[in-house]
Formats: sequence, C-alpha cells, structure tokens
Amino acid sequence: MDSPPAVPDKGNLRASDADRERVADVIRQAAGEGRLTMEELDERLDAVYAAKTYAELEPITRDLPQVPGGAAPAPVPAGDPQRFGAEPTSHGAFAIMGGFSRKGDWVVPEEFTAFAFMGGGEIDLREARYAARTATIHAVTFMGGIEVTVPEDANVRVTGIGIMGAFDHQSGGTGEPGGPTIIVNGVAFMGAVEVKRRPLKKPKREKLDSRRHGELES
Repeated sequence: MDSPPAVPDKGNLRASDADRERVADVIRQAAGEGRLTMEELDERLDAVYAAKTYAELEPITRDLPQVPGGAAPAPVPAGDPQRFGAEPTSHGAFAIMGGFSRKGDWVVPEEFTAFAFMGGGEIDLREARYAARTATIHAVTFMGGIEVTVPEDANVRVTGIGIMGAFDHQSGGTGEPGGPTIIVNGVAFMGAVEVKRRPLKKPKREKLDSRRHGELES
C-alpha cells in the first residue's frame, strides 16, 4: 500500500507577490502609526521584497501588533474592480532624441519599461487603470529625463539610482487602503527621473469617492 504524500511545511512554501504586498502594507501601516522609523521601514521593505518563502516573511512582522503571534496579516482591500484587472494598453515607451507620453485613461501593466536617450518622457498614472494591484515602472534614462506622476492614494516605493544624474525618491511612501502599489526602479545616467505625487483629477476622485461611499452604505 502506497503511503500518502508528505504534506509540505507551510513555512517552506513559496510566497507570491500578493503575499509580499500584504506584509508590506502591514509594515507601512506600522510606520504611519510611529511604530517604525523610516530607516526601519526601508530595511523591512527590502527584506519583504527579497523573501521567497512564508518562513522568510513571518519574522518581519512578528513584533507588530497587527499580526499577534506571527499570524498572517489581514487581507489587503481588493480595491475598485473597475480600476484593477483590465488588459494592459502597452508594456513600454521609448524616446530617442524625442519624447513619449502615457497619460489619461490607459491601462498600466504589471511591468512597464520606459527608456529615454537624449529625450524625455511623461508617465501619468492619475487617470490610469491597472492590470494588477502592483505595477512596476522600470525607468532608464541616458542624458534625458523621465517624469512619473503617481496618484496621491498610491503606495509608492522608489529604488532607482542616479549616476552623474538624479533619481527622485521624495514621493515614496504609504497611500490609502485600496490604492495601487507602484514601484519605480531603474537608473538615471547623466539625466533625471522625477517621481511626483499629485491628487487625482477631480472627475476621477469624485468617481472613486462615490464608489467608496456606496460600499460603506451597503
């Protein structure tokens, strides 16, 4: 008689992107409440995004009250279904001695690559929809500039570097529950990548507020 297959230890199971984002949101909330310093926030976020298994994620939030006894963090709000889950409009934009623009009602993929060589580019995410809750912008510029505008309700993580140039990190931080998570990485070589957090344009903000109000009443 064959023996039943061994049940794997949950701690050794591979963590998904959604698992990492749930833990990252717990850490951001703790920092917003003053439980963690900004340096501790950065260190723990680095550990979260480097984690491959549940066992590696569990210790990161063990000392936070949101996850007593190391239990799994509470699920992140799913967000507006009309804002997430659409088919991407494009996966990249390139400017060589010219320019590009992605703005208005477009669909951001899970990974978007932007490249500017002796040119410039504009990526405006305020009116955009998203293929998933997390979008990663890979921004690379050589003797050029790329401007990324993120909505005020977004959770933003900027990890890019400047080499004889500038990669702006000032707009990183926590947004609002249900907002997208936007990661901006890459390199600015003799150029600049600027990340700006701006309010949603009025029609978009009114539409989101109306939906959230309806959810609270239901």
